[in-house]
Amino acid sequence: MRAVLTRTGDYYVNLNRRSEIARKAKADLLLSIHADSVANSGPRGASVWVLSSNRANREMAGWLEKQERQSELLGGVGAVISQTDGNPYLTRTFLDLSMDKSRADSYAISEHILSAMSKVVRLHKRKPEHASLAVLKSPDIPSLLVEAGFISNPQEEQLLLTAAHQQQVAQAVFNGLKSYYRQNPPGGTMMASQPSGGPARQHKVQSGESLSLIAQRYGISVSRLKGHNSLKSDVVRIGQVLDIPGS
Repeated sequence: MRAVLTRTGDYYVNLNRRSEIARKAKADLLLSIHADSVANSGPRGASVWVLSSNRANREMAGWLEKQERQSELLGGVGAVISQTDGNPYLTRTFLDLSMDKSRADSYAISEHILSAMSKVVRLHKRKPEHASLAVLKSPDIPSLLVEAGFISNPQEEQLLLTAAHQQQVAQAVFNGLKSYYRQNPPGGTMMASQPSGGPARQHKVQSGESLSLIAQRYGISVSRLKGHNSLKSDVVRIGQVLDIPGS
């Protein structure tokens, strides 16, 4: 996987510009990571947000009006629309299909990320939430927003300030993405072309097994097995499930 940042420093990037950056990079996903905040200090935990249906319908009207820029702004689906000779019904159909797929993919990816995050952080919401957020509105790129926690909660704010916790959150998000894309590899990618592009191999630790023995069995190094599962030591317990990286 290759990550492209929408910015390289502490400055504001227009919400529409963020989608344009993703589109120019031919991104398979736009992921926005934030810290949440509310008026009181009680709420805490992470959540993941996807586009609401009401916002999707409003955005559809706007895209239909941008006929002269649809090919430029919508990538592959824009190129298809440009061949419809301006037929508004076909344009609407293609946009509907693209938006529906984008939102469905966003929701499925969110579920994988929440599952991975639940192993390392407290969740504020256990299911993906829907919101009318501009950064999520792209009809051609699955887009989701991760709230890593509440900076309005003193304990969670302190956690979010530590490099160790930031790394835990980042690794959990990445593990969720890997889990989803192993099962749903984008066409034409390296992941799609490899036998391991399907569901990840897993190994349940049995009595008498060690990390080195498991690594040897699958023909990989101990360090790679540890890194792939975010293990801090060589100790494994009976019944523990390990993800086995592809060759």
